[in-house]
Amino acid sequence: MRRRARARKGGGPQGRGFLAKAAAVTAGLTAVGSVLGLVRDQILAGYFGAGAATDAFLVAWTVPEFASTLLIEDAMALILVPAFSRALARRGDGAPGDPVRALVRGTLPRLTLTVGLVAAVLVLAAPLLVEALAPGLPDPALAVDCTRLTATCVLSFALVGYCSAALRAHGRFLPPAMIYAAYNVGIIGTILVLREPWGVRSAAAGVAVGGILMVLVQAPSLVRELRSGPVPPAPRASAPRGGQDGRILVLGLIAPVVAFSLCRQSQTLIERFLASPLPAGAISHLNYAQKVAQLPMILSLMLCTVSFPVVARALAAGDEETARHRVERDLLLAAVVVLVGASTVIAAAPRIVELLFERGEFGGSDTTATAAVMRVYALGLLGQTMVGALVRCYFSAARPLWYPAAAMGAGLVTTGVAGVPGAQYWGAVGIAAANALGITLTAVLLLRGAHRQSVPVRAGRLGAGLLRLAAAGAGATGAGWACSVAIGPAVPAVVAAALVATGVFLLFLACAPEASGLPSLPRSAYRRTPHARRHRAEPSAAEAAPGKEPAPVGEPVPVGGDVPLDHGHRR
Repeated sequence: MRRRARARKGGGPQGRGFLAKAAAVTAGLTAVGSVLGLVRDQILAGYFGAGAATDAFLVAWTVPEFASTLLIEDAMALILVPAFSRALARRGDGAPGDPVRALVRGTLPRLTLTVGLVAAVLVLAAPLLVEALAPGLPDPALAVDCTRLTATCVLSFALVGYCSAALRAHGRFLPPAMIYAAYNVGIIGTILVLREPWGVRSAAAGVAVGGILMVLVQAPSLVRELRSGPVPPAPRASAPRGGQDGRILVLGLIAPVVAFSLCRQSQTLIERFLASPLPAGAISHLNYAQKVAQLPMILSLMLCTVSFPVVARALAAGDEETARHRVERDLLLAAVVVLVGASTVIAAAPRIVELLFERGEFGGSDTTATAAVMRVYALGLLGQTMVGALVRCYFSAARPLWYPAAAMGAGLVTTGVAGVPGAQYWGAVGIAAANALGITLTAVLLLRGAHRQSVPVRAGRLGAGLLRLAAAGAGATGAGWACSVAIGPAVPAVVAAALVATGVFLLFLACAPEASGLPSLPRSAYRRTPHARRHRAEPSAAEAAPGKEPAPVGEPVPVGGDVPLDHGHRR
């Protein structure tokens, strides 16, 4: 009964294998969403090819891509996960009223009104937006129509990001992991139904439908979480606290996080701006190459996504050591995943593109151009992953920090400066190289500055480990390339390249585990997160009490007061 009461109070018990299960569920459903994303891109390539119509849609698709990064992946999560973690900690400490519901009342109405107005402005200003994004586009009218359809996702994505952050802070990872599967199902279904009368506009309408489905798969779970929380009597004097927290959340934290997210997603804007004067299809080649090349990065960041609430909760409890240890392990594990994937992409890029896209309107020349861009994109995947993981070190304590935005701005400037001559002399490949250079610079700057932040990671040790892992990735790439070239058919060539690249990389890790500093995955996934552990040599008052047995090594201890993580395992 006591265990059930604590689950009711704080959010559920943290099981021994909770992080491993959450990471597995998140990675599995994200993989499903990624596969559906590939099916979506295959349908686009097969029905519409890589020409002027697809370029027009992809310019309009800049809006959902931008909104996704800002409202789902970066800004909303970086702001709201720590905010909900603090509210849950106050609820567990017996604060008057319900801090979680107060936070929702103080933030959700303002958010809905603000982004709703932004969406309306984008719909009205679509011609100006298209002219600014791609001034050399052959068919701007088609791009305007598509932009007006995709602009509706600004509101739906904001609600999606809010629900995702709140649910993850409560320890609920299943509904947020389903959103991209729902999104791609909406796009695919709408294209299949409306392709004949609407053409490529059907894909833009699918973005609007997919955004609505993303909200629907999460909203019921969040409503249940809010209703299941305690409802203690709230004095009238405490009522404004939620609104005050909401104002602090908006005014104090949102500006640096939004600036970082805008700079990060602006790399895509620069790419499409530079590619718009190039021959028709250049934007499409960049898009298809980026979508496939970024799959390893998406999977590598799943562990960081799952553990971000743990880090925020540990910092709320004052346990910097646990947060640092968690972040360092996650960074190295994410690097392993992304480097194995990047090795496969570089080694077998032409065969991957041939297998996925070469059919219908997508011909052999498109395969060659897309594969060349994909290989160059893959060079920046480690930097992309490190940026996505390291930025959580800066914002997990919910403090206004401008350094990440400055680092991202430096990378953005580098991408723009290098992209102008790159596009002039090497076309889309030069643009992709500028992207890889800019994001790698940002990753280096974030790594160098991380030791001064709330999670004081050891930059020197991490940097040495990442360099050794990158060397292993280079060897794995060479081995995978040899297999890809030696085998004729595309399917066995890709499979062999992936297996050989993975095997060579893992062989390196087995031979030099100490050199890489990489922990084993089971230990990292099952590692407990003790509450407010200052130092192992200094037991807490509860541990030092007479007659009190120390907790077993495998016994989970809640983080952030009575705020367990596994709300989804209540009975």
